[in-house]
Amino acid sequence: MKKFILFGLIITLTACSGVPSNINDDKVFFEFDSAHISDEARADLEKQSLYMKTHPDKTIILEGHCDERGSTEYNLALGALRAGNAAHVLIAEDIEPERIKTISYGKERPQYFGTGEEVWAKNRNSTTKVVDAE
Repeated sequence: MKKFILFGLIITLTACSGVPSNINDDKVFFEFDSAHISDEARADLEKQSLYMKTHPDKTIILEGHCDERGSTEYNLALGALRAGNAAHVLIAEDIEPERIKTISYGKERPQYFGTGEEVWAKNRNSTTKVVDAE
């Protein structure tokens, strides 16, 4: 990120550098029965880290979600892995761990309703929720 001083004002160039204006409800998606961070998910999380770097007053909650298949216990554990792996990418991008919380909803809070692979694929995600720092 570049900052310029112009007539006593600090101007930060964020729009031109690819920093998202908002990451609330951003999702990264996972394959069936996996918590592996794909290249596409990593790129999305790297963009989220840019937002976090330019908004030091914000913290996030990463929610781990799963599709409806499998036991409640299994999906809670898998959701925790998904949210945790997403957090690890952000931490590797120099986001302070204390600004990131994780929670797993497993299959208990589907974001999309229905059945079948199209719906299941949407529900296999880590969703970012932005909150103000306390």
